[in-house]
Amino acid sequence: METFSVAGVRNLTQLEAAERARLVDVVGYDITLDLTDGAGEPGAVAFRSRSRITFRCQNPGASSFVEAAAVRLHSATLNGAPLDTTGWTPEAGLTLPDLAAHNVLEIDADFAYSDTGQGLHRLVDPVDNEVYLYSQFETADAQRVYACFDQPDLKSVYTWHVTAPQRWRVVSNAVIEREEPAAGGARTVHFAPSARMSTYITALCAGPYHEVRRSHDGIDMGYLCRASMAQHLDVDDLHEVTTQGFDFFHAKFGIRYPLPKYDQIWTPEFNAGAMENFGCVVHAEEYYLFRSQVTDFEYEQRANTILHELAHMWFGDLVTMRWWNDLWLNESFAEWASHWCNAEATRFTDAWATFASTRKAWGYRQDQLSSTHPVYCEIPDVEAVEVNFDGITYAKGASVIKQLVAYVGIDAFLVGLRAYFAKHQWGNATFDDLLTELETACGRELRKFSAQWLETAQVNTLTPRVEIASDGAYGSVVVEQSAPADYPTLRTHRIGVGLYDLVDGALIRREHLQLDVSGERTVLDGLAGVRAADVLLLNDEDLSYTKLRLDARSLKSVVANLATLESSVARALVWSTTWDMTRDGELAARDYLDLVLNALPAERDINLVTSTLRQTTTALTFYADPVWGPTGWARLAEVAAHAVAATESGSGFQLAWARAYAGAARAEADLATLRSWLDGSATPAGLSMDAEMRWTALQSLAAAGACTAEEIAAELRRDPTNDGERQAALAEALLPTAENKARVWEQLTGPEQLPNWRHRALLHGFQHSTQVELTAPYAQRFFDVAADLWARRDSETAQEFVTMGFPAYQVDEALVAAAERWLADESRPAPLRRLVAEGRDSVVRALRARAADTTR
Repeated sequence: METFSVAGVRNLTQLEAAERARLVDVVGYDITLDLTDGAGEPGAVAFRSRSRITFRCQNPGASSFVEAAAVRLHSATLNGAPLDTTGWTPEAGLTLPDLAAHNVLEIDADFAYSDTGQGLHRLVDPVDNEVYLYSQFETADAQRVYACFDQPDLKSVYTWHVTAPQRWRVVSNAVIEREEPAAGGARTVHFAPSARMSTYITALCAGPYHEVRRSHDGIDMGYLCRASMAQHLDVDDLHEVTTQGFDFFHAKFGIRYPLPKYDQIWTPEFNAGAMENFGCVVHAEEYYLFRSQVTDFEYEQRANTILHELAHMWFGDLVTMRWWNDLWLNESFAEWASHWCNAEATRFTDAWATFASTRKAWGYRQDQLSSTHPVYCEIPDVEAVEVNFDGITYAKGASVIKQLVAYVGIDAFLVGLRAYFAKHQWGNATFDDLLTELETACGRELRKFSAQWLETAQVNTLTPRVEIASDGAYGSVVVEQSAPADYPTLRTHRIGVGLYDLVDGALIRREHLQLDVSGERTVLDGLAGVRAADVLLLNDEDLSYTKLRLDARSLKSVVANLATLESSVARALVWSTTWDMTRDGELAARDYLDLVLNALPAERDINLVTSTLRQTTTALTFYADPVWGPTGWARLAEVAAHAVAATESGSGFQLAWARAYAGAARAEADLATLRSWLDGSATPAGLSMDAEMRWTALQSLAAAGACTAEEIAAELRRDPTNDGERQAALAEALLPTAENKARVWEQLTGPEQLPNWRHRALLHGFQHSTQVELTAPYAQRFFDVAADLWARRDSETAQEFVTMGFPAYQVDEALVAAAERWLADESRPAPLRRLVAEGRDSVVRALRARAADTTR
């Protein structure tokens, strides 16, 4: 069978997009796909796609261009006349000369299936050898499936006609209008014209998907997954969260979801968590369909993702950004709205604590890198936006939205939001359009707020300076605000101040104040003469986006009594503050570990347990003195083992601590315990050694050199699934021999591009905290190949290699110097240089934290 290399795409610039949007008005697309050429065979590589685009030109006689990232162009006609295609390339697109006022463009081409998660991704289920397809078009990958004007502000309607095997389910944004037989026992599915939308949220999924349909409030709802995963599609839970979201957003947004159906599809080999295709949402099966026991942390994350994508149906799909400058607003709003809905409409009432501990930690980390940028920033081209899906875009932006809601009030915010939806539905808008409606609704000027929070970078720190008089009352309380020297903006923060007293062994909030903090010093006059609390907590209820510090009295109280704080959000703030102090080298990693081991076993929020255990692993890996490190790992393993035995049998807490124990196992006795879990000779009561837990244990053994490739192969035979293949590849990459690391490196950097799932698995397993010396020779090799791989890999694969393959475990000055030498070449692509600089930053931070731990 003929083979094709995957085509590139045009790196559209903002200027090109603005000019084309001024010139072109797209009336409609008629797209015909033939998926029958080897559709059911593992080796199919391409499909036929015919696009008929009807559009108007505001300046007849002008020229423009259309994207078509095909592998072969059969024909192209404009208004019935053949086009000159000699200048066409996938990266350049096709020139459209001498446009008329009304135009019809027809392009017939072959496009390549993808195994990188971009365009039309094709996978083969190893369980039953069935073939599945899903599309992923954000940022500019619709052009990999059909010829189009691939930019967000050229919205149109789409009519799909898809010929596929008879037993395949075919799903798109619109409902199916009719079906008819096709040659070879296939059938052609004709979809109704879609609603008006952008190219990047169009969608097509096809294959023998298992499907369950439900209805709610007049909306037809579909839940789909691979046939081999049907038993794990827990539709009742998925439907409950989805309908809770619909009811909540209908009530709050004031505009009904505009489509007649809403499909959600769970598929493996998906690069992101999910994608908000209008009425046809695709979710990552790896994260959100559970083959094994999981904790409520995973269930809450899944609910949050469902609600995030649902919020996009209004904010992103119904009203869409004009250009990628406002990507932050799309993602920030959905991020804020999903946590808001989760906390108020589902069983996950502590969702804001998860936001504080997990999502904002991502934002704070991203915002303190050398690549920090304002929430709102100019995006010159598509390549620039692809590295901008970051913690600032999502978590910091959502924090700013949360602060804005606190600033104007939820009622006024919703009035403005409803007006924004009503005015701009089916079109494109900017943040300025939203701000205009919010100002009208609340009667306040918001441009200064916008400039402070959205147009400046980095994060402030709020520190209380407390004096307590002899009578036990506050003599004075001053909030000092600081900012990094390179980013000196001091912002106005709307914060809460919580006073917590130790009562009968528990920290109970006595009082909560809300006030504005601005400038370098804010005197809290209202606290003068008030009986001093055991804990004074700034940013109580987490209204603002800011780093925090605790005064000495409060720090002493929370270290001794952290688990007794009544509010999960308050506990999240304290955990976040101590973690931030550890990252900044103000709290030694071993002291952070002391706090974790003393307080975390009593923590009753599974989300805080999960996030804190992950941070503890990071602290021991990167921030602890490597000479003391083995002691820290042993202490974590000891406490985790005790928690596995002491927590409720079969609970999520037991599972979380079991995962932590497996990750901390270094000593021979601990490795032997993991072996006994696997063979069933001493499995803890209630702990389910299902597929996920078995792979977790086996991978820890592999990293330590305590299992063989043959054992990994045997486990794969036991679990011959997509996930089993991924887990086995990761385990094999972990095996600590020089020969194995050389083999893995050759696969990662060789001439053949790996499928996205295998590429990620090998990167995950190539480096490990127990193998620093073994992988040290690859530090320089990374810098030798990074630019070349960036040039010849697809964007997703290239970014993964640079971020996950960066030699971050080599925490030494030599690595920093090597990175600096590489970065000195300013001719390298800016997105690539940004990612390498972020890797360097992480090593610089680790060196600083290690120095603090060493000298403690």
